[in-house]
Amino acid sequence: MEMQNLDFILNQIDYGVLTLPRFQRGYVWRRSDVSELMLSLYKGYPVGHFLVWDTYASERDTRGGNHLASGMNKLLLDGQQRVTSLYGIIRGKKPDFSDGDEKAFRDLYFNVEEEAFEFYSSKMKHDPLWIAVTELMHPEASMFEFADRFEKENRKKYGVRIERIIKIKGRQFFVETVSSIDKTLDDVVDIFNRVNSGGTKLTDGDLALAKISAKYPDAREQMQKRLTKWQSHGYWFSMDWLLRCVNAIVTGQSKFNFVADVGAEEFQTGLSQAEKHIDYVLTLIRAKLGFVDTSVLRSHNSFPAMIRFLAKEQAFPSDKTLDKLLYWYIATLMWGFYSTSVDSRVRQTLTDVDENDDAVGALIKRLEATGINLRVTPQVFDAAEARSRIFPILYMLTRVNDVPDFCSGLPLSKSNPGLMGDLERHHIFPNAFLRDNGYPNRYQRNALANFTWLTKPCNVEIGATPPEKYFPLYEAKHEGVLAAHWIPTDERLWRVENYTEFLAERRKLLAKAANDFLDKLLLGAMDSPSQSELPIVPADRARPVSIDSDEEEALLKEVMHWMESLELPRGEFGKELVDSDGNLVATLDLAWPEGIKQELTDRVALLIDEEAETIVAASQFGYRCYSAIEDFKNYIQNEIQTA
Repeated sequence: MEMQNLDFILNQIDYGVLTLPRFQRGYVWRRSDVSELMLSLYKGYPVGHFLVWDTYASERDTRGGNHLASGMNKLLLDGQQRVTSLYGIIRGKKPDFSDGDEKAFRDLYFNVEEEAFEFYSSKMKHDPLWIAVTELMHPEASMFEFADRFEKENRKKYGVRIERIIKIKGRQFFVETVSSIDKTLDDVVDIFNRVNSGGTKLTDGDLALAKISAKYPDAREQMQKRLTKWQSHGYWFSMDWLLRCVNAIVTGQSKFNFVADVGAEEFQTGLSQAEKHIDYVLTLIRAKLGFVDTSVLRSHNSFPAMIRFLAKEQAFPSDKTLDKLLYWYIATLMWGFYSTSVDSRVRQTLTDVDENDDAVGALIKRLEATGINLRVTPQVFDAAEARSRIFPILYMLTRVNDVPDFCSGLPLSKSNPGLMGDLERHHIFPNAFLRDNGYPNRYQRNALANFTWLTKPCNVEIGATPPEKYFPLYEAKHEGVLAAHWIPTDERLWRVENYTEFLAERRKLLAKAANDFLDKLLLGAMDSPSQSELPIVPADRARPVSIDSDEEEALLKEVMHWMESLELPRGEFGKELVDSDGNLVATLDLAWPEGIKQELTDRVALLIDEEAETIVAASQFGYRCYSAIEDFKNYIQNEIQTA
């Protein structure tokens, strides 16, 4: 291990000596990470050492290979995020090997009075206390040039602080070197995996993919291409999830170390097969269940078993078999089969597929063996919507049963895409109306049995009208519409004082509807779609809303309009946080999952009158949370808006 100063390290990048191996994943830091790094360097805190591999590299082995120096090269194994950020700050551009957005590290400013690092905003425009860090890092910059800008009594104090930043270029770092003389590529990938295994940013899938990329350099890009395609249709999956699916196709195993050992050609073939079968499963689920995007599509870890089953079949499965497969899928979703012990459960179900002639029957028996009662009881619909995995079932029943819209009478069916915009969850008994009439518990007001689905215009039309007033109007307009929504027709239950009785009766109706549909699947009594491309035009997308009152909804929509007036993104209404197993963790009132400025600023959530557990969950998912609209607007005006 030797000491090298930062200037020397960055010069090696300029000369094409220091670069990244192809198996490294891309730049993932956000602006907050960059400013924290600079603050640590400014304060003299340790920020880690670097690990490089001395080897004769080819352009195919590295990122940005067209700028690769001849002869011996240094491939960065540990320290990519830090080196890329520092290069961007000091040089004012990203290094050739980086695939990140250079806006993530450009325009960083330093406040000489507060000793704070922030990215440029309009508040800095006429404030001399803010100085661009890249200017301070210019080769010809000096403390005196900048200190002379200030009043005499502050020049020394500010000059010392400026000098401390300039000297960061001379900061010494430990650089440990791995030699190609006694290390093979497999050895180096193993070293990379071990070094990064303790970090928080790399998953087991990332580490396996590093080894795959050493043999198949385009692996990550090819996988991202598939993920991007599915995103365009409303389905958001992770790289780890796709790798698990490829693993199921190629090896029939669940743990990532199995797929890490396959050859490049075998991996490419497995990826193509996985894509083909995932496409079909998504088409099947969309066509038969009406699950149109990942806001309702859950139980992602059931996909490996389903696509393994499709891949091993000599002949294409019958309609009856496909219906039973969907029955199994819905059961895994409803009962949270993959919510614990994911690797073990995936391994078990892959084994069931491989070792049984009646693979789907074996999968269903596996559920029964875990003690799951596959019959739906009214108690299933007891939970509040925000945390219930049963929520997609309510949506599914609406779509597959051609339930009519209250206002138009048109069916809200799986075969009717684009019907009058997005569907919305509708409080049958309005939230504020319940609160004002003796129901202070928000979970009782947000009970699943108090929801149905309507078109957006109809939801707005009904507004805060109590059901005893609007039920008769729409029933007269479209006879049978209430029964179609599984709403009790006993008018006594439409009154607010009988709300709990209404819920109990509707739970019975919903349970019967769910069992009727599941029985139909189990008997194979549904039409099957042909194998085809995913629909080009996505169907209506479920927009879950987790708000406490109609007044709160109006406030949130006002914020959305205000953001739009500033030419900033409106935000996502009712953003659901789903864990890696597909389980709903929390629902956010209004959220910006990619930041206000996409991938450049922190994730943000506006949470009005939410429980502490929702705020904690949002924070754990990396959201910057605001509970007051005024505080949120101050953040936008002071930190986001620029000149």
